[in-house]
Amino acid sequence: MTDPKYKQAKVADLIPYARNSRTHSDEQITKIASSIREFGFLNPVIVDGQNGIIAGHGRVMAAQKLGLIEIPVLQADHLSDAQKRAYIIADNRLALDAGWDAEMLRVEFAELADLGFDLDLTGFDDQDFADIGLDEFGSGEPALDDEKYTAKIETPIYEIKGDKPAILEICDTSKTDSIIQDIKAAKLPQDVEVFLVAAAHRHTVLNYEKIAEFYAHQPENIKQLMRDSALVIIDYGAAIERGYVKLTKEMQQLSGESDHAA
Repeated sequence: MTDPKYKQAKVADLIPYARNSRTHSDEQITKIASSIREFGFLNPVIVDGQNGIIAGHGRVMAAQKLGLIEIPVLQADHLSDAQKRAYIIADNRLALDAGWDAEMLRVEFAELADLGFDLDLTGFDDQDFADIGLDEFGSGEPALDDEKYTAKIETPIYEIKGDKPAILEICDTSKTDSIIQDIKAAKLPQDVEVFLVAAAHRHTVLNYEKIAEFYAHQPENIKQLMRDSALVIIDYGAAIERGYVKLTKEMQQLSGESDHAA
């Protein structure tokens, strides 16, 4: 058997197979591009001896979307024409026979969520999470249905139950700080830097259970600012007006209702 050869190839030189029967939606290409941006181009495109794409059409389209000039390819020039055409089909079909261990997925996603990783970068969407019993926050609890967003929730009582948590216990900014350092080092135009720094803060991980205890220890002026930021919810009507409906999950956790959710 001839071993395929790895090399770098210019994206513009790669030729799609004109009779490729596998389709790629814009949504899928966006997901692949996000994956490449996060993890790097780890899965080389398989090509024949004339830069014809055998496997990896979606990855090439994602590379074009990202503006990449060169990508890694695996040159399989030992394949006959019939083998090449058959493998284009087989590569896509054989992957469809794989399944998922739902319980293992729940464990992995829950731990990734605890680490502050953006689960969308796995290619799964909200429906996929719901299908395996996860909610959009990555917890292993059953997903909330739409009615839960308007469910009546008992207001939690924020009272001191233990020691006041340290800031580092309620707010993990390690990934945010790392990204901001990279942004600052890039010497970007000020408006671009301000925008990227603001966006970097979405990687901050908050511990809402400890935030509730932290809130109980604070003077009224700090409590008010925490309410304004929806770190805690006291007035649900006001929270909805401010657009914090998506925080219903945290409200239920704090009120204890999620313990009885179906």
